[in-house]
Amino acid sequence: MMKLAVFAALAGSAAAFAPAQQSTSNTALSGAFDGELGAQAPLGFFDPLGMLNDADQERFDRLRLVELKHGRVSMLAVVGYLTTASGYRFPNFPADVPAGFGAWKALGSSDDGKAILAQMMAFFAVAEIVNRDADWLDNEAEFVGDFRNGKLDFGWDKFDDATKLRKRAIELNNGRAAQMGILGLMVHEKLGNIDAILPN
Repeated sequence: MMKLAVFAALAGSAAAFAPAQQSTSNTALSGAFDGELGAQAPLGFFDPLGMLNDADQERFDRLRLVELKHGRVSMLAVVGYLTTASGYRFPNFPADVPAGFGAWKALGSSDDGKAILAQMMAFFAVAEIVNRDADWLDNEAEFVGDFRNGKLDFGWDKFDDATKLRKRAIELNNGRAAQMGILGLMVHEKLGNIDAILPN
């Protein structure tokens, strides 16, 4: 043990006299979008694939819109997955439908299930139409991903700018976490060990 400690001390002192390695800055981690919402500690602006190298604000806004939408859908997916995994079902829901992603196949195999899938698709279509900037309304979105269209508020306009920014950052981070969460649930369900990670 003593020899290991002496060796570690010698290696550490020798490294102090080694020439410092010069490195160039990586544009994937620094650039024009460092001050944007979502560039938060500990990673700051994180673009490991370089999708925003030489990008303009319009490209950034498009990717942010996609990130917000995927995050919002993933938050709903995680809550829905965990709700059905806990055993909760709507009244008159077919009892033989399993929880998780196996429900899609099971719903498609019966007439009642196909009616439920049709209702779901109709809801998705209406939600997709409603949650867009309405060109026929004379209003301007406050930020990318703001689909209130001057109608839905729920107290948002009563917040000050700092609170709005904090709440938008919370939504963005929760969406990012939910995307990883639903991916993890999908992987564990396919591996067959979903019961090992979800409480009974």
